[in-house]
Amino acid sequence: MKIFYNSLCCSFLVCLTLFNPVKAQDLYTSKISEAQPYIQAKDYIKAAQFYSEAFSSNHNLGRPDHRYEAARLWALGDETDSAFYQLDRVVKAGYRDYLTIRLDTAFDSLHNTIRWNNILDSIRANGLKTEEARFKNINKRLALLLDTVHIDDQLYRLQMSVIEFKYGWDSPEMAAVIALIDDYDKRNVQKVTNILDEYGWLGKEDIGEQGNETLFLVIQHSDLATQERYLPMISQAVKDGKAKPSSLALLEDRIALRQGKEQLYGSQIIRDDKTGKYYVQPLVDPENVDKRRDEVGLQPIAEYVRQWGIVWSIEQYNRDIKKYWQK
Repeated sequence: MKIFYNSLCCSFLVCLTLFNPVKAQDLYTSKISEAQPYIQAKDYIKAAQFYSEAFSSNHNLGRPDHRYEAARLWALGDETDSAFYQLDRVVKAGYRDYLTIRLDTAFDSLHNTIRWNNILDSIRANGLKTEEARFKNINKRLALLLDTVHIDDQLYRLQMSVIEFKYGWDSPEMAAVIALIDDYDKRNVQKVTNILDEYGWLGKEDIGEQGNETLFLVIQHSDLATQERYLPMISQAVKDGKAKPSSLALLEDRIALRQGKEQLYGSQIIRDDKTGKYYVQPLVDPENVDKRRDEVGLQPIAEYVRQWGIVWSIEQYNRDIKKYWQK
């Protein structure tokens, strides 16, 4: 997504310079900056108007990320038509991050409209077109099926942190989301195992990069018996260059823990229900974990666990693991 935006933004700046050397760029940037205090004050309409002035100052050209922000502001201000106008421009620029926009609460007021569904369909189409352009012999039917599976796998998982913050881990709202995740996981396992049994482990050249990643995600989120059954297949896929070593590492960690063993790469994190804190589950030779992680393309463990609020050190890990075994 960053590469996509960088290329579009560069094109935008070239156009900006062609129309007027310094003045247009300065005015455009100034208008975007003037909007920021109004965003902070939640005066969304006023902020959106500054974005519109920025676009007008540059012959109605605007960076895609600025168009996206303008759409958010109009939606938050209940100006539906203006929001959709900006979203149409974003989609025409090639926007394809379906999950981000689907989870963006700024657009909640648009959800029960046909136009919103059309926007989402267009964004999915952009993503599939990008995959087809990169991989010429892609199986379009399977790529589309796996795109749906990917959404079903990730959508509710990505909502969990927000729901925990808003309602609490033990809330009915969290229980409802977990139930949805379990339900979709069962459906997705059936779809993906059908593909694997018929075609084997397909590479990104067959089903696109996201489709290839989705095969792993669904097996990673399946029951132990399914994981054990397809472990040899993904192991061979790594050797054949059709799956990432890092994906295999995460699957091996999850299987090991479910079998009552210790994990190798420290990828599996557990939450303490009493304190709400997270910590790394039992790990083989923690002193050398970063060496093993580097060999399979995983980032250092200190960077990885930071997203759960964990400050990594061997000493803290040893203290945490004592508590783990006392339970």
